[in-house]
Amino acid sequence: MRILWRLYGYSARLLKTKLFRTAASNTSFPEVWILLIQYFERVPGFFCVVRRNSFFTMPEILENKADLELYSPHPEVRGMTTLDRAAFKKTIVVPVLKVKKVVINKLLKSLKHTTLQRPGLKRVIDDPKDEDNRLVLLDPHKISAEYSLGESEQEVLKQFNTDPHVSKYNLELTYDNFKTEEILRAVLPEGQDVTSGFSRIGHIAHLNLRDHQLPYKHLIGQVIIDKNPGITCTVNKINIIDNTYRNFQMEVLAGEANMITKTRENYITYEFDFSKVYWNSRLSTEHGRIIELLKPGDVLFDVFAGVGPFAIPAAKRKCSVFANDINPESYKWLVHNCKLNKVDKKIKKFNMDGRDFLLGPVKEELTKELSLLTKERKNTLHIVMNLPALAIEFLDVFKHFLDGKPCSTDLLPTVHCYSFSKQDNPAKDVQERAEAFLGTSLEGCCSTHLVRNVAPNKEMMCISFQIPAEVLFKKQCTHEESPAEPASKRLRPNEDFPE
Repeated sequence: MRILWRLYGYSARLLKTKLFRTAASNTSFPEVWILLIQYFERVPGFFCVVRRNSFFTMPEILENKADLELYSPHPEVRGMTTLDRAAFKKTIVVPVLKVKKVVINKLLKSLKHTTLQRPGLKRVIDDPKDEDNRLVLLDPHKISAEYSLGESEQEVLKQFNTDPHVSKYNLELTYDNFKTEEILRAVLPEGQDVTSGFSRIGHIAHLNLRDHQLPYKHLIGQVIIDKNPGITCTVNKINIIDNTYRNFQMEVLAGEANMITKTRENYITYEFDFSKVYWNSRLSTEHGRIIELLKPGDVLFDVFAGVGPFAIPAAKRKCSVFANDINPESYKWLVHNCKLNKVDKKIKKFNMDGRDFLLGPVKEELTKELSLLTKERKNTLHIVMNLPALAIEFLDVFKHFLDGKPCSTDLLPTVHCYSFSKQDNPAKDVQERAEAFLGTSLEGCCSTHLVRNVAPNKEMMCISFQIPAEVLFKKQCTHEESPAEPASKRLRPNEDFPE
């Protein structure tokens, strides 16, 4: 493609110099394009490459305007809300090539860029007039308007002693031969967005339909099931995640109402009730990114663990894991998935409020770990807080969190805190809000990572930082200072933790 663009740039300059007078007399784009095509006809093999990449000359484009809707279903399906598969039948005219049965397999490899590619459609069919021949269906958009093959294809046919003559054939397309987007574009009102994308969670397809698509929701759900093997249920989210347990209400659009599903992410298997827990397949990359930061022997505290997408792969990486979730259903499936993936004994599991988990098990374990850690022992401590709507508000827990003397800066726990932002500068916004709850500046000692775009003007961010020692530890003072005493007799500040 890069070579083609360079050729295009060169041709534009050539057209401007050598053919300027001709083009200037008639400035319509088709005429200029035709001049360009005429020049490149002298370049050997150029159109072989161009045709293979589905580019066409302007005359072909103009003459094929009538074929732009070639693969669109019958116009009568417009506005359909209950799926009627029979209504999608349509007969179109396509070019065919008659080929001897004995050479058909070898020839198809050379013509694979020219044959008709449609879902559920055979490229080769029987010739009703001659049992020794087969008919190869060609894509009318990939050959010339005159139904003639290009020079390169004709050379191939000559090698196999095959007649290059192309005939016309009446082909019946059915519902099975149309793609999802083609069906939905034909059904929904003209000019409206067509959403054929979805998140797949095992056998469930999760859609987020827009208001103008809701009248067609059951049809859309059924089409998704029909066109995606293994999908047996489609659901649509009908409210935002605003409850304590981070799940959302959903409506089954089509298929079986079975919400217990099994899915794989980063080679780990998870099972859960999708209607009662939070799961987002779009976070797979982020889960993997955090896990890559961990080394065997590290300690991970997962404050809002869900069904285990951080905790279980961390345990597989031979880390010590403490996983918590307030949702009883999430906790139930977390326990189940730990057993399923054979890491049950490597993860300590809790069903607590996130703040209580931090003030209880996390505080206790951090106190123990930091008292044991030395510069020679380099295992690190990580705290993951994946609750984007609220997690930043939990950061104030770390203010004067631990007793004792500050440890080495290298051994301070690292927090990975997730948050949404609607600001023009989401990284700055998230950092400033984190600083407000911590009561200190993170300038120069934190990093922010864009996880994904959640909605227009709404980003999901992850801010990572080591908790500053002056935040994490309480100030120690063994003698009450008296302003009346001489300066030389006053208690000197701890050199390891200056005031």
